[in-house]
Amino acid sequence: MIVGIGNDVADIERFRAALARTPCLASRLFTARERTGPDGRPRDAASLSARFAVKEAVLKVLGAPAGLAWDGIETVTLPSGRPVLRVSGAPAERAAALGIRDWHVSISHDGNLAAALVVAEGGGGRRRCTRVCGRRGGP
Repeated sequence: MIVGIGNDVADIERFRAALARTPCLASRLFTARERTGPDGRPRDAASLSARFAVKEAVLKVLGAPAGLAWDGIETVTLPSGRPVLRVSGAPAERAAALGIRDWHVSISHDGNLAAALVVAEGGGGRRRCTRVCGRRGGP
């Protein structure tokens, strides 16, 4: 069952300028694994801005949990190139409270935009539909 969906876009040039203006920004926002590509080289601004969009999309699903640390939302790239989401700390606690058990993430960048879509999946069973249907169990 889908618990939540979040999406976000980021302006790559604006993000590149922010990184240049604030040298420690990348280490504040991203884990070491996020800052480094599969080849061991530092990620460029387009890749980092897409990962930042993932973090923002996750916040749209979770709200802004108290005690949030940016490194608690991490996009890891599998050897296949597929991005996967890992949450820890306050984001993981909030996800557990919402019943989220699995995350699906898609990221892309083209031109000057980076985009992310995050889908949070949770427990099975039928959802109660009292607000819309006026009765339990849904249509």
